[in-house]
Amino acid sequence: MRSNITMKDIADKLGVSSVTVSKALNNKEGVSESLKQKIRTVASEMGYRFNSAAKSIKDGYSYNIGVMIPQRFTGINDSFYLRVYQQIAIHLDRYGYFGILNILSSEDEEQLNFPRVYSENKVDGIIILGQIGKPYIETVQNMALPKLFLDFYDEHANIDSIVTDNFYGAYEITNYLIQMGHREIAYVGNIYSTSSIQDRFLGYYKSLLEHGLTFEERLLLKDRDEKGVYVDIELPDKMPTAFVCNCDQVAYNLFERLTAQGYKVPNDCSVVGFDNDIYATLTNPPLTTVEVDIAQMARTAVKAIMEQISSPNRRSGRVLVQGKIIYRGSVKRIENN
Repeated sequence: MRSNITMKDIADKLGVSSVTVSKALNNKEGVSESLKQKIRTVASEMGYRFNSAAKSIKDGYSYNIGVMIPQRFTGINDSFYLRVYQQIAIHLDRYGYFGILNILSSEDEEQLNFPRVYSENKVDGIIILGQIGKPYIETVQNMALPKLFLDFYDEHANIDSIVTDNFYGAYEITNYLIQMGHREIAYVGNIYSTSSIQDRFLGYYKSLLEHGLTFEERLLLKDRDEKGVYVDIELPDKMPTAFVCNCDQVAYNLFERLTAQGYKVPNDCSVVGFDNDIYATLTNPPLTTVEVDIAQMARTAVKAIMEQISSPNRRSGRVLVQGKIIYRGSVKRIENN
């Protein structure tokens, strides 16, 4: 592969002008989104690389995007957001940008400190990946640069957000449990912890309502405390036949809890999760879950932040990305008399 691929090379391959290629690679107006994407894809395949340092001197941009993840989501067993960051970095590269991973420490979040990548003017925009506390949201709003929430939202903040369709995903997987004969279904998650957990609970709750099932407070099980630290899941005295867990890691924790108390999945009770991450394959049997389209979320987030950089007044609002159910062996059909 040549290391000196030029815009003219890309233009010749696609049969377009060099000006069109330049506009597409620099996210300028005058080129359709579909052609922009095609040009970026071909440029990436041909090995084209921006000279970011030279461009930065020329037009005043850093060609970096900060991707900020709260420290509580970066533990040794947390892989979901690192997978999302990986996809973000891949899509940023197609725009000639680099992704700078920035861990928001618990101390900085509590003290409402700006991230260093912002205060030292190292980035042209920031993607906040994972729920931050409401006081810190105000800090983010005061950042004078393009910003975006990814995998959460706050209805009181005027900040664009990209989220998986948590409500519909949980609604559909609860429907599936009901179709499989389950009538007593618990929800596992602290609904005051994140917007995602709350929306998944609301999807579960809507499914119960539509099927004429009564929600019981005893079947709302806490999985973590207010700081996001996992706690032991307390099983109800009268066991349900199924559990909807707010994420696969919680489902894995529940499996461990059930096994310790002598229950077998799915013979004694069925369990479903959300995310389709590594934890969905570690349970025995493997977990039925809602798969989050990480690549589409990252693609949508990068496109939105690039549009904000090129047009600072442009807003995309809250964008939902559809997931899908992955059917495995953790659900058993039961017969109702």
